[in-house]
Amino acid sequence: MACTATSTTLLSSNPRAYISPKSTVPKPFSQNLTIPNSFIGLRKPFRSRAPRSISARPSQSRRNFVVRAGELPLVGNLAPDFEAEAVFDQEFIKVKISEYIGKKYVILFFYPLDFTFVCPTEITAFSDRHADFEKLNTEILGVSIDSVFSHLAWVQTDRKSGGLGDLKYPLVSDVTKSISKSYGVLIPDQGVALRGLFIIDKEGVIQHSTINNLAIGRSVDETMRTLQALQYVQENPDEVCPAGWKPGEKSMKPDPKLSKEYFSAI
Repeated sequence: MACTATSTTLLSSNPRAYISPKSTVPKPFSQNLTIPNSFIGLRKPFRSRAPRSISARPSQSRRNFVVRAGELPLVGNLAPDFEAEAVFDQEFIKVKISEYIGKKYVILFFYPLDFTFVCPTEITAFSDRHADFEKLNTEILGVSIDSVFSHLAWVQTDRKSGGLGDLKYPLVSDVTKSISKSYGVLIPDQGVALRGLFIIDKEGVIQHSTINNLAIGRSVDETMRTLQALQYVQENPDEVCPAGWKPGEKSMKPDPKLSKEYFSAI
């Protein structure tokens, strides 16, 4: 089976510094999830959803990075807010995406299911690179439709046995599938999420998204490179980053004449 209020204090490196206090133990629930044979490999096509309006807009100071889409795609619009239970440090906590606004960038990624095969390779890879993202003032959040109990059991399972071991960021529970649906990654006929990944800036605006089909894992290195490019152009609004740009490499001016300086150097 294939599978962030403005503050003048220093930012904490502890992910829980921007997460609400521990919740009480969640109420038990009952859920039977049957995975169809079509979950293996590539999903079948499904009818597109009706466009969803997004009325909230980021501040004018970010207008160079905000499209006025008003509907899907999500890139350039405020990230859909949510509050949900999650597992972090083997405890149940609450995560609210809007609490990171003004504080941190967020890497929000969805994966299909716990206790599968491709999923743990991605989840542990992001955890192993957490310190690198922390240096870029970025938090990571993983999301699936599984319960916090399933997340906890998986975290308590050793990596060599197909588990995750301790993670350095929260795993969010989306048992209602509302988060996956609001981010446009839910597969309706299977009840699981595609491998969607979203980079949300400190204004709460989605600046990048990728969605892989179920059988294709994502690259932590490319996520890091894209985040670095985003932060560079936000700090240097008169420049843009060409293909494959990495920190230290030459950027370009978005101007017919000034861009020739870049092209003449390659």
